[in-house]
Amino acid sequence: MDLEAKLAVLADAAKYDASCASSGAPKRSSAPGRGMGSTTGMGICHSYTPDGRCVSLLKILLTNFCLYDCLYCINRRSSDVPRARFTAEEVVELTLSFYKRNYIEGLFLSSGIIRSADYTMEQLVEVARSLRQDHAFGGYIHLKTIPEASPELIEAAGRYADRLSVNIELPTGEALGALAPQKNETSIKRAMGTIRVGLDEAKEEGLRFAPAGQSTQVIVGADSSSDEKIIQSADTLYRSYKLRRVYYSAFSPITHSSSRLPNEAPPLMREHRLYQADWLMRHYEFSTPEIVSAMPQGNLDLDVDPKTSWALLNRSQFPLDINTAERQQLLRVPGLGVKVVDRIVRSRRHGRLRYADLKRLGAVLRKARHFITAVDYHPPRDQSSQHLRAAIGVAPDPQQSLF
Repeated sequence: MDLEAKLAVLADAAKYDASCASSGAPKRSSAPGRGMGSTTGMGICHSYTPDGRCVSLLKILLTNFCLYDCLYCINRRSSDVPRARFTAEEVVELTLSFYKRNYIEGLFLSSGIIRSADYTMEQLVEVARSLRQDHAFGGYIHLKTIPEASPELIEAAGRYADRLSVNIELPTGEALGALAPQKNETSIKRAMGTIRVGLDEAKEEGLRFAPAGQSTQVIVGADSSSDEKIIQSADTLYRSYKLRRVYYSAFSPITHSSSRLPNEAPPLMREHRLYQADWLMRHYEFSTPEIVSAMPQGNLDLDVDPKTSWALLNRSQFPLDINTAERQQLLRVPGLGVKVVDRIVRSRRHGRLRYADLKRLGAVLRKARHFITAVDYHPPRDQSSQHLRAAIGVAPDPQQSLF
């Protein structure tokens, strides 16, 4: 199989991994004499950093051959998909070639398991080592870590990669044991722990180790786990392993699948709501119990975002005066994002804010107007939660703003 044919197979095979992002990648120079690659340039946009920089990544598998037979995976051992395998040298060649043509600014590399976990991890590390040491590549590198690989190989990966990720894949150890018999929760968390130790030591000693941190992916809807269980698992991962991100990927039915898997994919809105709930934990100072309290049936409301669901269940805390409320209180107002809240806090130092000022500051007044007061505005007092739900509970386009 020629290189182009391999690329067609292995780029397509990588599309199911959602944990491909570059948050936290350090800015690097690609000035003459300082090597190649930069995370600050513009190419084909695939992902964005938190400060808005676009980073385009070549996203491929080293190989889609695999010893494992995870029932939910299109590349499982028993699948009849076309197979291909790159050498480490071919991946390096492709990465440099795509970069020189300004198609990409970095590499996302994962792999099926071949021969053994250590052998596979050695190949992934060799790609990153060669790019960094042999070719002075300064672009972004994200390596998928093989959980069963030795700690020494994971540590080596962290020296060359910007981000490492270990996919937890399913919310519970029981589900993982049933659907991925060759994997176990203990080895996955052990690998996450190795990465966390490396990050902590690097911070203390001023060393370079995966400066963009670690992430993971959870498949949503492949098992019967509720959104409550998924959010609780994510919270534990964030606190225990200092993850930068948990990515949620809606289960995609595959051909000739096991009877233990669903016949249909879950609604994409469910994935979207999980991201919104995750955002509340990471950026809006919501505790997990607060988020869970807004899903009495164990699942997030598909018609109303989780912040609005919480606000409707806690009407006694509203309306809030935008001129006097604390920042943490304002973060709980539907329609007010973090940036808008910070603008409100800054602006009110110079004078009392009016209703029209909120629109100028970027508030989504369709939602916010039911939960706030201003110098010249008070919401109607006779609105029931059911009325408000009907007024603002229109399911948004997942491509639009989270709040």
